[in-house]
Amino acid sequence: MATNLFVIRTAFLILVTMLAFAGNSVLCRMALKHTTIDAATFTSIRLVSGAVVLWLIVRFAREGRTGAGNWWSALALFVYAAGFSLAYVSLSAATGALLLFGSVQATMIGRGIWQGERLARLQWLGLVVALAGLVGLMLPGLAAPPLLGAALMVLAGAAWGVYSLRGKGAGDPTLVTAGNFWRAAVLALALSALMQASAVLDASWDTEGLAYAVASGAVTSGLGYALWYSVLPALKATQAATIQLSVPVLAALGGMALLGEVMTDQFVWASVATLGGIALVIWGKRTS
Repeated sequence: MATNLFVIRTAFLILVTMLAFAGNSVLCRMALKHTTIDAATFTSIRLVSGAVVLWLIVRFAREGRTGAGNWWSALALFVYAAGFSLAYVSLSAATGALLLFGSVQATMIGRGIWQGERLARLQWLGLVVALAGLVGLMLPGLAAPPLLGAALMVLAGAAWGVYSLRGKGAGDPTLVTAGNFWRAAVLALALSALMQASAVLDASWDTEGLAYAVASGAVTSGLGYALWYSVLPALKATQAATIQLSVPVLAALGGMALLGEVMTDQFVWASVATLGGIALVIWGKRTS
């Protein structure tokens, strides 16, 4: 009975976490499309509110945990958050999530290859198929995403991949993430203030936009990451990586339901190739 309850609880927390990760894309796109908030202000509010929630979680959590953030990891987190917001000025929630997830995995897989990790034939096939899917998404056509927005999202994904790699073995994940969020928030606020002072940025916002930014930072980022780190010990590495394949799909469903986005054939085939290829890399590692 206890085992069944543990499995049900873990499955529920995983579902909530994946919905939170997908919700980041939907909330950002909703804010930038339907409110007056600008991307820089959204980024700053998201990071600040995420930092506050993570600090509260760490403050009232059990003692004895170790770990702290650092400025290099915070810089990677800031680049991710800024690129993410700027990209969603022009990208749909679904396209952005697919590009983000694909570039995160490509960065982490590429790091392994660079360090001498040997891939099996099935993994190489999966990697080629996944990259072909991303390239296919970018091919010129009526359904192709804007190049600048796509490039910014790929940059955001690469930065998140670097952030994830730097976080391995750095201490308690929630504690480390809280420290990095505070540092990244300082970077975001400083850049926004500098851009505002130099007239490069004309900051704008409204109540609805601020609410979306706070929800993205406090709920889908801060609480989402905390929940994810709480269930990770119960998952194998391949399980954790595979489960995250659901995020672009959930973001696509959210975009259709809340933003009226339409799935094109180009996006569907690119998604199948990219997510299927990444799945082959993940499971090819397990079988080899």
